[in-house]
Amino acid sequence: MPELPEVEVVREGLNKWVRGRRIESVEVLDPRSVRRHIDGPTDFEQSLSNCTVSTVVRRGKFLWLELAGLPVATSLMAHLGMSGQLLVEEPSARDEKHLKVRLSLSEQPGAPAELRFIDQRIFGGMFLSPLVPTSDGGAGGLGSQSQLIPQAAAHIARDVLDPARNAETLYVSLRKKTTQLKRAILDQEIISGVGNIYADEALWDAGLSGLRNTATIRRFEVTRLNEALIDVMTRALEAGGTSFDSLYVNVNGASGYFSRSLNAYGREGKACLRCADNGVDSVIRRDPFMGRSSYTCPVCQPRPRRALR
Repeated sequence: MPELPEVEVVREGLNKWVRGRRIESVEVLDPRSVRRHIDGPTDFEQSLSNCTVSTVVRRGKFLWLELAGLPVATSLMAHLGMSGQLLVEEPSARDEKHLKVRLSLSEQPGAPAELRFIDQRIFGGMFLSPLVPTSDGGAGGLGSQSQLIPQAAAHIARDVLDPARNAETLYVSLRKKTTQLKRAILDQEIISGVGNIYADEALWDAGLSGLRNTATIRRFEVTRLNEALIDVMTRALEAGGTSFDSLYVNVNGASGYFSRSLNAYGREGKACLRCADNGVDSVIRRDPFMGRSSYTCPVCQPRPRRALR
């Protein structure tokens, strides 16, 4: 599933190619992709027609387009799910196999005139959500100074790269819980934008086991973890995100390359790079985790004697 860097790369692309343009018409080719729009596909098409995209905003993995031209402050939510893609294309370009929604945009010199939502597995979707005030009075997300956020995303915590949060914020949130550390940083209501891949990378970078009890975590360890999260996300963003297959692409169809720089995730049986640098013989191990996998070094990420289940 796309994580913060992948979604941010898409946001940047949409902000470049779609911001300020009018949505002239909308075509829903598969109603399942607008199932979260409670008034149905016809209303979705009619409501969006003649709206203008004010800006494109992201918080964590949540992405939305702020709209002008509706009587109530409204956003177009774009949930990528497991396989969703947003591509800008010329109308003459052949339709993608799993094209679900087509938005025709006003003309702009040098810019493609269609925004297409493609979704092979149909876990994602698009829908309209009213904008409501943020709970802390801050900006809703990256890309807008507005103190509004879509109602559908109002429960999501500020994300790893949000300047309005810091290590102390994370420490306080973690200490309120009694759960495994990895489960906690995957909880989008504690800190948003972190998925399985980057959780493993940040925990490795911080030298912490994801099995640690959050109720026992110490402030200096959270500072280290927070720095690792920011570093991992920043490096992944610079590389265009992590791509393991053709599903994870930006608005122009290009894949990211951070997968080439992973230190823990997917490296089962390979030498731990940090241990090797220190002359220690250790290999990365893989363990089942919430239907997925966790990759850790048993030496430099020591497990707690009594791990939570």
